[in-house]
Amino acid sequence: QVQLVESGGGLVQAGGSLRLSCAASGSIFRVNVMGWYRQAPGKQRELVADIARGGSTNYADSVTGRFTISRDNAKNTVYLQMNSLKPEDTAVYYCNADVLFNRSTKYWGQGTQVTVSS
Repeated sequence: QVQLVESGGGLVQAGGSLRLSCAASGSIFRVNVMGWYRQAPGKQRELVADIARGGSTNYADSVTGRFTISRDNAKNTVYLQMNSLKPEDTAVYYCNADVLFNRSTKYWGQGTQVTVSS
């Protein structure tokens, strides 16, 4: 079994910054793609950004230039630095990891609330 533990959410004013962290632990041989998704009230969950083990990244158009995803493979941890936050970034942010043990399985974190006030 694998656990993803997220931290770093909270309340911030528009224009501010937050940094999210997500650490994977448990039965892990290797963590492949790690990513962040978000879900706002009444909306579908959407990809914010993801990062391959080798470091290649992918961002949603709405966050390009404001958010930066990074990872520490030795710690099985992924980060999301969020700058220039906007009220429309308000959502529950979920960590996702593609974990290889006996087979490849995708896991989700419990979610962390990010609220941006105007």
